[in-house]
Amino acid sequence: MAATPEFDPDLALSHSYPDTSHSYTERDVALYALGIGACASNAVDADELKYVYHENGQNHIKVLPTYAAILAQKSLEGGFDIPGFKYDPRLLLHGQQYIELYKPFPSSCNVHSKVCLAGLHDKGKAAILEYETKTYDKESGDLLCMNRMTVYLRGAGGFSKSSKPFSYSNYPSNQVSTVKIPESKPFSVFEDRTQPSQALVYRLSGDYNPLHSDPMFAKVAGFSQPILHGLCTLGFAVRAIIKSICKGDADIIKGISGRFLLHVYPGETLVTEMWLQGLRVIYRTKVKERNQAVLSGFVDLRGLTSSL
Repeated sequence: MAATPEFDPDLALSHSYPDTSHSYTERDVALYALGIGACASNAVDADELKYVYHENGQNHIKVLPTYAAILAQKSLEGGFDIPGFKYDPRLLLHGQQYIELYKPFPSSCNVHSKVCLAGLHDKGKAAILEYETKTYDKESGDLLCMNRMTVYLRGAGGFSKSSKPFSYSNYPSNQVSTVKIPESKPFSVFEDRTQPSQALVYRLSGDYNPLHSDPMFAKVAGFSQPILHGLCTLGFAVRAIIKSICKGDADIIKGISGRFLLHVYPGETLVTEMWLQGLRVIYRTKVKERNQAVLSGFVDLRGLTSSL
């Protein structure tokens, strides 16, 4: 379903979204960690136990940096509500995710988020929406993270008022997640198998899209079975970088960018290749069974561990 005749893209850009608030607990962040495969192959993994348990008497469990995407997602639980704009949720694809991290997340927190439409593009038969969410610690007022989520809506384009397709972005071009994968041998490679129930666990963190759990819904969308959440795949890839490059220290990650290239079926094996370029890790994640790339992007670091 395309945008309705009364849809005005300029008016859409001025649309104001309500601020949202919610809280999360240690249980939420531990469940998220399990949802992206932490401790799946080794229940007492030296690098990952701290995300699900008070290891060595620590007062609080640690929070994985990709939990930032969950905070942004909760701010958009009402859907992509734009005046006059209609779309079929079954034809929605998550295209890209860009995250900036300003400080480590508390293990439990009351957060406040501000949302705006950061980009709107008419691609003829489809539309691209980009939402920016800034999330704050409600008590201290500290900015915790910024997310920019790009969604591709099939059948929702064709709303331009002139012959030139409508296109708007309010952010710098250097934040676009397209990266060139080096032809050289990767600095590191990490292999991790998802579980057949991976999507069913991950959805408990708040993404209840039936595309990831309902066989009939998945078939209508063109898939042979429910697929894994793109953000779950991103979580697996960043975990690989934390283990392989960061040597278990997730706090040195300051930025994450990922472009979703292809679906993953729960139970498939993910192979993440990493190239280190200064303080940037270029990565590509493939499905081993199909030898196809499903995700690529970069992770920016604050520094490197001395062991590298």
